[in-house]
Amino acid sequence: MRARTCFQRALISAALLWVMTFGFSFARADDWPQFRGPKRDGVSRETGLLNSWPKEGPKLLWTYRDAGAGFSPPSIVGDHFYCMGSKDTMDYVFALDTRTGELLWSTAVGPRRPTGWGDGPCATPTVDGDRLYALSILGELHCIERATGKSLWNVHLKNELGGKVLHDGRYTESCLIDGDRLICSPGGKNGTMAALDKRTGKVIWHSKGLTDEAVCSSPILVEIDGIRQYVNLTGKGVAGVAADDGRLLWKNSLPTAWIMVATPVSFQDCIYVTAAYGVGCGLLKLSREGEGIKADLVFRNKLMKNHHSGVILVNGMVFGNSDPNGWICQDFETGKAIWDERFTFDKGSIAYAEGHLYCYGESKGEVALIEASAKGWIEKGRFMIPEQTKIPRKQGKIWTPPVIANGRLYLRDNDLIFCYDIKRS
Repeated sequence: MRARTCFQRALISAALLWVMTFGFSFARADDWPQFRGPKRDGVSRETGLLNSWPKEGPKLLWTYRDAGAGFSPPSIVGDHFYCMGSKDTMDYVFALDTRTGELLWSTAVGPRRPTGWGDGPCATPTVDGDRLYALSILGELHCIERATGKSLWNVHLKNELGGKVLHDGRYTESCLIDGDRLICSPGGKNGTMAALDKRTGKVIWHSKGLTDEAVCSSPILVEIDGIRQYVNLTGKGVAGVAADDGRLLWKNSLPTAWIMVATPVSFQDCIYVTAAYGVGCGLLKLSREGEGIKADLVFRNKLMKNHHSGVILVNGMVFGNSDPNGWICQDFETGKAIWDERFTFDKGSIAYAEGHLYCYGESKGEVALIEASAKGWIEKGRFMIPEQTKIPRKQGKIWTPPVIANGRLYLRDNDLIFCYDIKRS
């Protein structure tokens, strides 16, 4: 990219700030402003998308080759793409123009932490109005001005909030914005979850009665019988804390594994959870009990052992990859298998839009479009990303799930980001 003068950069920053403040402060229905989309369920509400792909796949619009190491999925709001990556010794948040793939700004948010499974941050920046919130791999949480990339405040989940993470100390969650509050999971003796003032970063509460270590999962907001609560996996299972003061409402040991990544899925009064390493899945039914919540086990089995990418709930069916059982369609209410496909497609991640699953293989970068149906694996197209990263993978693979926003499909392989046109003409 050609270097800009200071004057040109100032003009661009001022123009972007005006647009973000007055033009699109609120996310549109077809944006993807946070981890797993508008409702944190991996579902895009877009319509008018291709319902089959040509042999060569949808049209590739642009490729960005300097995202750095990492597995962070992007957030998309309007014409702006926000993501994270590691370069040299630091983790960065960066912004791209979705129309061209051009870099708009890049901001360091904390030291890089090399690992044996592949380097780089895993969190998705959460967009809220004219700000975004991003968490580095070592737990440095930043509030950043969307227009300029300027860090407005930062809090360290470990050093300042006393946090502790299960396994190897890496923070991978994507924080949740709820009104004026930012919900995160430092983990540890001060409280597994915490609510911060999103404007200042000041602590509002630490969870009371819940001091488990944090894991790789991200929190969701649910309301049961008039009680608003935040639900997330912890080092000892799954739990819900009250939104108003962080008091523990309920807790269950389902699931418990040494690494837990998949975000809980909520529907009506039920919470579905899953983990790999032989643990499996289960469904809890929540109901009010006095000022608290009780969690009754509906089922527990080992059909869905999801490793990295989470699962999708559509029309009463849970879709996802079960390690090592392949791709699974499971009845949400009973936990029984509807179908499985073990050999057709690689293990990988998943997203959903307009009746179709977008499956992204972790080994070769193959992408498949599948009907979200009880009838089985009905494929509507398949293609391969045009190139793979040259960054050494170590034990890591392609673990960034696909993102669908504004008629486009975004795929990542470490430093490479691909943008495809999937809108029907």
